[in-house]
Amino acid sequence: MEQSSNIGWVIGILVLVIIIFFWGIRIVRPTRRGLVERLGKYYRFAHPGFNWIIPVIDNLYQVNTTEQMVDAEPQEIITNDNLNAMVDAQIYYRVKDDEESVKNSQYNVNNVNYQIVNLARTTLRNIIGTLTLKSANSERGKINSELHTVLMKETHNWGIDIVRAELKQIDPPKDVQDTMNKIVKAENEKIAAVDFATAAETTADGLKRAEIKKAEGIRQAKILQAEGEAEAIKLVNEAAERYFVGNAQILKKLETVQNSLAQNTKIIVPQDQDLVNVISDMAGIIPIKK
Repeated sequence: MEQSSNIGWVIGILVLVIIIFFWGIRIVRPTRRGLVERLGKYYRFAHPGFNWIIPVIDNLYQVNTTEQMVDAEPQEIITNDNLNAMVDAQIYYRVKDDEESVKNSQYNVNNVNYQIVNLARTTLRNIIGTLTLKSANSERGKINSELHTVLMKETHNWGIDIVRAELKQIDPPKDVQDTMNKIVKAENEKIAAVDFATAAETTADGLKRAEIKKAEGIRQAKILQAEGEAEAIKLVNEAAERYFVGNAQILKKLETVQNSLAQNTKIIVPQDQDLVNVISDMAGIIPIKK
């Protein structure tokens, strides 16, 4: 009876040990790091993978070490030229994955997200308050850089790394926005009108040049035609001097016949005459007798 009781105790203890063992198993994901506290005091650092703690006595707190984004939330900021601009920004940060940084992110700051948001809002008011609305819109890169620098300086002991800070929006009051839109529209219309006028001027200049080229072509053709006619007259004169010396009348009649034939002039042949004799008469040549 006593032996059976001892076996029962052993089995009970084994069951209790197994329950405690499985109860104390903790799995840490690769994107997280763990802080083990024993009786409310930091005890050790838990790496990704299998970890075991003493139930009830130990507690394991997991910390996300991936990049996270917080929205600074829209707020009205008075610019240097006394305009109320609606400003919003986004902050990207990550908790460094070494033991000291993870501890600092939990023990040196109460709520990282909440405090980054409020710090970013305050910093934006200080930066944009020194700028005009126009310069704030045109110098977004500079504002992002200054915001990032300030956040890095103020959070250096929080165990986090400010990856980047981006200005999400800078919206002026509605009436100012409407005025700016009208100015931009007027500028665009002015540029379009100038472009249209330039295109029209270019087209007119092209037509003018084409007409000049056409006139030059006609002029050159007439010059060539006149030169050809002069050359023809010269050749005719040379032929007349060589072959028709003293026979100018015969030459004139030949030219008349040539022009008549070239211009398809109709020649009426009398019934009692031959065509050869008519042409001979026109040319001043003695007709052939029948």
